[in-house]
Amino acid sequence: MILHLILEFLLADVATICFGILMNIPKKAYLPGGIIGGAVWIFYIIMYYHLHLGLAMSNLLSAIAISILSLMAARRFRLPMIIFNVPALVSFVPGGQSYQVVRNFVLGNNGAAMSYLYQVIVIAGAITLGFGLGDVINAALHYRPKKWKNR
Repeated sequence: MILHLILEFLLADVATICFGILMNIPKKAYLPGGIIGGAVWIFYIIMYYHLHLGLAMSNLLSAIAISILSLMAARRFRLPMIIFNVPALVSFVPGGQSYQVVRNFVLGNNGAAMSYLYQVIVIAGAITLGFGLGDVINAALHYRPKKWKNR
């Protein structure tokens, strides 16, 4: 099982770095972005396949993790957060399910198409909500009130 998780990490890492190269992110962001993508993918695998948290909850918690880790990397490397967010997200995009929606509609399998469409909506919604909640968590963790000026 450990060997399988290491392989999953490496493949997610490579996918994240390759997508980062396609997006033309700075070279110094390749390794940290890949580590974020690989680590969060392992987090997702453990939650979905081993803890059986379900599709929506696993994607939601993974998106929150991407958001928090991306902010940490953005502060550390002094780069915009989106440089780490988007490539790390590539493993979670429901492309396979989207393909199955179109394929089953074309073949006339409307029931199967609607099932896949439901999965696409759940995954996309969980990712969107996760990024929003990640922003709220980041704001709460890094909020520093301004000092009152004496007038």
